[in-house]
Amino acid sequence: MKKIILLTIAALCAFTAVSAQDKGNWGVGPQIGIYTNTGADGAIFGIGATGRYSFTDTWRIQPSLTALCKSGCSVDIAADVQYLFEVASSWDVYPQAGLSANDIGGWSCGINLGAGTDFNVARNWDLSAGFKWMIQTAKWHKNPIIINIGATYRF
Repeated sequence: MKKIILLTIAALCAFTAVSAQDKGNWGVGPQIGIYTNTGADGAIFGIGATGRYSFTDTWRIQPSLTALCKSGCSVDIAADVQYLFEVASSWDVYPQAGLSANDIGGWSCGINLGAGTDFNVARNWDLSAGFKWMIQTAKWHKNPIIINIGATYRF
């Protein structure tokens, strides 16, 4: 099952890269999140940064780096592919899927599945909110659910 999901994500990324016809738009910004269902640590607060690159008007990739505020140094590295649905001229919703690696309880890789929304609040600024379920590969890890909010400057 894991191999099928990884192959689907890889095919999706390959299709997105090949089908990109227009010059992409970039975006960067801060992001905060709450990691729930992490085991004995309880909820963990994370603060970090994201980048966005739009392949087309509807497909984009969002890599992120988050410092997890728990005892010791901890980090979450993720890259998600998102497909945008325009609800209104300044509002988009999107499903997302991607890959991640973190050291919440020792290093583990995982698959991300979730959804989110973007609100255009100024000419080049978006506010975003979302959640994702991180399916960990290590058997001793819990599968956290991440709830995040952030801002993105588009250029």
